[in-house]
Amino acid sequence: MSETIDHERFMLLAIKEAEKAGQNQEVPIGSVIVAKSGEILSSAGNRTINQADPTAHAEMLAIRNAAYFLGNYRLTGATIYTTIEPCIMCMGAIVHARLERVVFGASDPKWGGAGSLFNLADDVRLNHRVELVSGVLEDRCRALIQDFFRHKRQKPPAALDDDPGL
Repeated sequence: MSETIDHERFMLLAIKEAEKAGQNQEVPIGSVIVAKSGEILSSAGNRTINQADPTAHAEMLAIRNAAYFLGNYRLTGATIYTTIEPCIMCMGAIVHARLERVVFGASDPKWGGAGSLFNLADDVRLNHRVELVSGVLEDRCRALIQDFFRHKRQKPPAALDDDPGL
């Protein structure tokens, strides 16, 4: 199986996590961490609202779960798949965890820490570099988050007044 097919297969799992997050009224972002062997170590969707925790991003939760699963805070050789470009907080955690690669769907020009706003993956001042692969199932990932915010911004229809005397 080619690497591109693997990327798409794992991104589809991240999309499922994002969809679950969206169904729970969370911003629909999902992440999956995969070991070099291809074993799925963890997966998560955003839970910032339900956990009342600004750090409960999909990437952070997936990193925590993978580290716990392995019994090691270093996730060397692993790849994180995430539907949207990780923010600077998540990229900081990715660098600290020594993940080998970040594969993401759509860029995030407002918060992106993997090339859009900042690029922590290749910052020479840090002691670890992370390979970046972007644009995997990009249209689907972008549509998921855009549809979520479009729906959130829609105003409910005006109530019809049943009083004919007005």
